[in-house]
Amino acid sequence: MRLLIVEDNIELSQLVANGLMAAGYESDVVSSAAEARDAARNVSYAAMVLDLGLPDGDGLSVLRELRRHADPLPVLVLTARGGLQDRVNGLRSGADDYLAKPFALEELVARLEAILRRPGQLLGRSLRLANLVYDTESRQIFVDDEPRIISSRETSVLEILLRRQGRVVPKKNVEDHIFGLEGEVASNAVEVYISRLRKQLAECGAKVVIHTIRGVGYLMAEEK
Repeated sequence: MRLLIVEDNIELSQLVANGLMAAGYESDVVSSAAEARDAARNVSYAAMVLDLGLPDGDGLSVLRELRRHADPLPVLVLTARGGLQDRVNGLRSGADDYLAKPFALEELVARLEAILRRPGQLLGRSLRLANLVYDTESRQIFVDDEPRIISSRETSVLEILLRRQGRVVPKKNVEDHIFGLEGEVASNAVEVYISRLRKQLAECGAKVVIHTIRGVGYLMAEEK
């Protein structure tokens, strides 16, 4: 899953991004409130890690704006403001959790996992469909209990389709999950990765099918 890290300390943001990558998460990093607003508007993230002391404003203003627009994006506040009233203000402004600096990366990852396991969120340790199993921690894929190799970006596509199996995943969400804020993306990039994934799954003997819902997106289901 792709996360958004909002942190103006470059060294710390890279530390967090590297720690999350080691735990199996892709991340985009921005360093200001304005960039955070733009990123949250334009990319579909699984969760946001939000610092409060940003150079162009208070991170709580970003959080309050999200909630004013009924945006359910899970937000973990990560800040040096660790007082009781600070924590209360953060939670009452709409934060899903609040972690004070200094912190341990293991605790940050555990708190994000706890947020994403809540009803309606996206985290599951093992995703299954027909004879296909995807381990979200190791990013390993098994077909009929045998390990199979699928290339990295196709694995990212597989993950988002499996997490929402039986439901249509908009093309834009698939694109965001793969590329995030990487910049210009070829108009047929998602179609290319979907085609490659279909081929690799067929070669593995996975009894699943990816339906294209024209003009909308993609749906993964058990092969009938």
